Amino acid sequence: MMTTDTRGREFDERPWGSFTVLDDEMFDHKVKRIVVLPGKRLSYQTHAKRAEHWFIVDGDATVVLDGAVHQLKPGDSIDIALGQAHRCENQGTTPVVFIEVQHGSYFGEDDIVRLEDDFGRAP
Repeated sequence: MMTTDTRGREFDERPWGSFTVLDDEMFDHKVKRIVVLPGKRLSYQTHAKRAEHWFIVDGDATVVLDGAVHQLKPGDSIDIALGQAHRCENQGTTPVVFIEVQHGSYFGEDDIVRLEDDFGRAP
């Protein structure tokens, strides 16, 4: 269930951590702050209507992009093209925090095709 944080921003807790929407006022992009808890990972997924840019703020992230593994640390970033399979994993002991900039034509949570998921949300 979607809620808001103390500043009135859209906030949602997920089995892997949480996200806060920082900006969604324009038609062509959306910005989120995503926190991935230690030992957790996002679903391996694609999007049909948006590409993403991830900037790592804290923690050591393991990013899988079309099967290739990338180790990212604070200050690193990675681009995810439209339709590219991707996930962020936290194999460390502290939370991974990253800023996600989505750009495209649609940013709804229903533009997620889960290929694999640790929480039973994939087909």
